[in-house]
Amino acid sequence: MFEDAGLQLRSFLGVFAFIAIAWALGPRKSVPIPLVIGAVAVQFVIAVALFTFPPTRAFLSSLTTVVEVLQAATTQGTSFVFGYIGGGEMPFEVREGAEGLTFSFAFQALPMVIVLSAISALLWRWRVLEFAVRGFALLFRRILNLSGAASLGAAANIFLGMTESPVLIRPRLPSISKSDLFLIMTVGFSTVAGSVMAIYVSQLNAVLTDAAGHILTASLISVPAAVVLARLMHPQDEAPGAPTKEKIPVQLYHSSMDALTTGVNDGVRLFINIIAMLLVFTAIVTLVNFMLGGAPDVFGAPLSVERVLGWIFAPLVWLAGVPWAESGAAGTIMGFKTALNEIFAYDQLAQMSDEMSPRTRLIMTYAACGFANFSSVGILIGGLIAVAPSRREDILNLAPRALISGTLATLMTGAVIGALPMALFG
Repeated sequence: MFEDAGLQLRSFLGVFAFIAIAWALGPRKSVPIPLVIGAVAVQFVIAVALFTFPPTRAFLSSLTTVVEVLQAATTQGTSFVFGYIGGGEMPFEVREGAEGLTFSFAFQALPMVIVLSAISALLWRWRVLEFAVRGFALLFRRILNLSGAASLGAAANIFLGMTESPVLIRPRLPSISKSDLFLIMTVGFSTVAGSVMAIYVSQLNAVLTDAAGHILTASLISVPAAVVLARLMHPQDEAPGAPTKEKIPVQLYHSSMDALTTGVNDGVRLFINIIAMLLVFTAIVTLVNFMLGGAPDVFGAPLSVERVLGWIFAPLVWLAGVPWAESGAAGTIMGFKTALNEIFAYDQLAQMSDEMSPRTRLIMTYAACGFANFSSVGILIGGLIAVAPSRREDILNLAPRALISGTLATLMTGAVIGALPMALFG
């Protein structure tokens, strides 16, 4: 009990340690105490509320069932299109113990990205997602004192991708301040899109109860963390005015069929992009490990990408509340997330789950839940420049720093979860 209390205290202090790191990386101006207190309080309140009240707890638990239903429906489509490679009936007998070898990540798991992209577009057309985005935008505007454009852009990132959400504030992007632009980019890096959440759930279901609820919660409570860290690393460069409501361009799609086809096209691009990144980065990591294998052993074991990344991120995950004995494995997960992407990270989390306690697995689920990785920098730059070409220079200058603030934001979220008692999460 006392050990857990000590780890919880370290996680709580880690929340403010990440805030201090962000302040040190910025111009080191006066700390906006009300914003810091408000953002941290919002994180804790949302996390406790979601997992304490029976209705919200039941909703989070039901999300895993929803994902399973979506996966079953997607499998019907992949089986029809790809046959047994997509999960259909095998035309040959599979030897005992080799069932797992027939699973194809590209043709059985990833196609859900296309399905969810289409469903998300339809839900936006039917104004379901618009209602949710409006609600969160109001919350962020009132509690975190954000401008209309910043609050809307931040809220949209909870449900949409980091390249789709800026479309909602396209008319304001040419004129918003650099600090608001940096904030929007940071939120984009610290959250994940609804279209890929189901992929993470399928990876984590075996090692984490109610994985879907945790993924959604992680994306939600990372927004206040991203806001406060962005304001510390890039303070407002003009006097903030009264927060005003930003109008949402409702007509993103002309009809339900337009929404469906556009969503499918966007999903296909994302599907191909994920496959290409996984293929190339897996090959690159293998090549680097092959070259490192020629170096002398370090601490009794060969050098590898995994070990180096683990050393780099071990102190940061320790600050989040991970025991030092598990920090190497947890640091590796965070390193894979940053150098490659969160799909690699969650795959490593599933594979290394036996090396970590349930508490560490939970912290790392939250800490790795974000788009803050090197490949996403290019994706975000390309998407933002496409909708705001006049801000090209600002976007190029701010993106690398936003990657840092986005990474610190997800680590801060992991620390918030670590500061809470494990009994809260069942």
